[in-house]
Amino acid sequence: MKPNNVRFSHFAWFVLAWNIAVVLWGALVRITGSGAGCGNHWPDCNGQYTPNATAATLIEYTHRAMTGLDSVLVVALLVWAFRAYPRRHRVRIGAALSGVFLVTEALIGAALVKLEHVARNASTGRGYSLSIHLVNTLTLLACLALTAWWGTGKPAIRVRGKAATMAAVSLAVVVVLGISGAIAALGDTLYPAQSLAAGLAQDFDPAASIFVRLRLLHPAIAVCSAAWLLFYGVSSERRRPGVRRTAWIMMGSLGTQVLAGATNLLLLAPGWMQMVHLLLADLLWISLVLLCAGTLAVEPEPRL
Repeated sequence: MKPNNVRFSHFAWFVLAWNIAVVLWGALVRITGSGAGCGNHWPDCNGQYTPNATAATLIEYTHRAMTGLDSVLVVALLVWAFRAYPRRHRVRIGAALSGVFLVTEALIGAALVKLEHVARNASTGRGYSLSIHLVNTLTLLACLALTAWWGTGKPAIRVRGKAATMAAVSLAVVVVLGISGAIAALGDTLYPAQSLAAGLAQDFDPAASIFVRLRLLHPAIAVCSAAWLLFYGVSSERRRPGVRRTAWIMMGSLGTQVLAGATNLLLLAPGWMQMVHLLLADLLWISLVLLCAGTLAVEPEPRL
């Protein structure tokens, strides 16, 4: 690769890492109930741009500041991509899509604040908005990961055939798993259990909140998802030996995530463990996206 392209790739990986940090801080906002720390004001905070230093306000405002810096980083990534790569290059496409989904991410975040789907809000509407937000976040992370991956000189992808079908199913499985996990985490935040037995009693109580009753589905979905992803990783490695390393990284992330999920359940979902679980979920998602890209990569023409 050209030196400039190497620097671009390093910067793209950094932007991806920063976005993961923004996601984790957003989880901290939810866990601490700080989403209403700035009231229903956006982009200002309680009508000010230098808000009072209460804990909830600082946590929420820090998240907004991190998002603001993220916007600068993604714009820089987009400009650099268009300057360093030719027209219609896949890196340009990845960077442009990253910019689009960052804008929608900010708009969805603003809508959450304006609709007051934050803090202790337990409405059904919050479940829908939370799911939409999660899907957009995962798409943004995928676009950034592909931009960085293509920046290292990886080939374009061709979406067709059985490999494309299996990749699509695998990505959809993790999206559904992520939505169930986000709803379960919201249930843990809004209705914390004092013991495992008490938590199970809450889950089966027909009078309990929908977020509590759906919480029980997440472990079942996780088990089924893990079985499919293990199958996908092994089969991908056999079909395309070139993706062996990525397949093993994905399967290693999967195993670590399963252990973290079980630990989170046994510890009754403390805030710090929820964040660890989320970090591992993001790493699993990124490794899966790159594995799917590897299985769909256009193979170079053989030399005569």
